[in-house]
Order: sequence, then structure tokens, then C-alpha cells
Amino acid sequence: MGKRILVQRMGRGSPTFRSPSHLRVAPVRYLPLTDKVIRGVVTELVHDPGRWVPLARIVLEDGSEFYNVAVEGLRVGQTVEIGPGATPSLGNVLPLRDIPEGTRICNIEIRPGDGGKLARSAGAVAVIIGKARDRVIVQLPSGKQKSLPVNARATIGTPAGSGRIEKPLLKAGASYYKWKVKARKWPRVRGVAMNAVSHPHGGGSHQSESKPTTVSRRASPGRKVGHIAARRTGRRKGAH
Repeated sequence: MGKRILVQRMGRGSPTFRSPSHLRVAPVRYLPLTDKVIRGVVTELVHDPGRWVPLARIVLEDGSEFYNVAVEGLRVGQTVEIGPGATPSLGNVLPLRDIPEGTRICNIEIRPGDGGKLARSAGAVAVIIGKARDRVIVQLPSGKQKSLPVNARATIGTPAGSGRIEKPLLKAGASYYKWKVKARKWPRVRGVAMNAVSHPHGGGSHQSESKPTTVSRRASPGRKVGHIAARRTGRRKGAH
């Protein structure tokens, strides 16, 4: 009988690996594109389990509502503006062309109308560093610079909850519940710590893979662990 390794068990969709989607409050997505300014009021700041940033429930003038990333300093009862021509102030949603250079932004669209894709986690703030014709240069939280369309939208401000990683977990149980709402199995046992019957890296008189860990993209499910379809192997030149 073959191995039933972790990656195979994940694909079966058992409760251990299933996403707890019933806990989610709502998707964070901008309204469809508009050519006028729409105003709304922040009615509630909510915690969304598994999403490492609080959400702001915004009710618009026409009675419709949507959820957006809550930025630092946003408060219940505050009026926010959405659309081209809106004031570039805290919590407002504007096209990148209307946002001054050096402004801190979050929840940025990659393509106009996609609802927001970049810089959506707690403290993950991006900065506009330049504009050129129909493109805007944005520095992402990773430090990478990305060129985006001028009519892609973003929210003014820094996502709230930036001190999340500063609080120590202190015990294993805290990590367990941290990852449980993210649909991630924790703790994750290393393959080299297993028996040979349980994992391709298991067994032996000491913990070692004992063979190269690069495997083909076409490897069988029972063998596909380690560096799958690696682009390169070995130490990089100049690396220390």
C-alpha cells in the first residue's frame, strides 16, 4: 500500500484542511467603477476571523453597502468619499491619478474594477512614488516597485492592526488557533522526522533527506515533495 503523505491528505478536503468559510464576514471589494463621487458613512468596524485586518462597513447614500479595509484613524460615523474627484483624505477611495505623490495607500487595484488586490493586510502600506502618462509607480510593502494604471483605485491610509506581529504568541495553543481560522494545518510535521512509510524523506539513522529533493512536475502524488519543478539548484554564485 502506498504512502498517504500530507499533500495528498490536503487534496481530499477533509475537515482538518477545509477552509472555515462560514466564519467570514464579507468579501472586501470596491463597488463597480463610477464617474462621480459617492458618499457613505462608516457604520461599524468589525473583526473578520482569519483576516489580519479589521473591516469597515460602509453604507452609501442609496442604501447599498460594502466592506473595505479599515485604516488607522478611521472611526464610526465618519463620512467617506468614493470615486474620481474625491478628497484625498483618510479612508477615501480614489483613482491613483488623483492621489498626490508620497501618499500612503492600501487595497490597491491591479486592473481598474477588480475590487482591490494589493496591500490589504494589517500594516501593509504602499506609497505612490511617481507618475508617468497613463501609469503610476507604487512602492509595495515588500519594497518592490510596480507600475499600475492611473484609473486603478486605492484607499488612502495605512491598514489598521499594524502592531499584530509585535505581540508574542507565548504558547503553542495561540499558534494553533491563529492558523485554524486560516485553513492551515498546524503544527506541520517535517518529512525527515517521519518514518519511511509515511514520507519520502522519512527513515534513516538520522534526520536527512538522503537524496536530492528536486522532483519532476510529472512525479507521482506519492513522490511530489521537496523542490517541485525547481528552476535551479545549488548555491548561487557570490552567496555566502
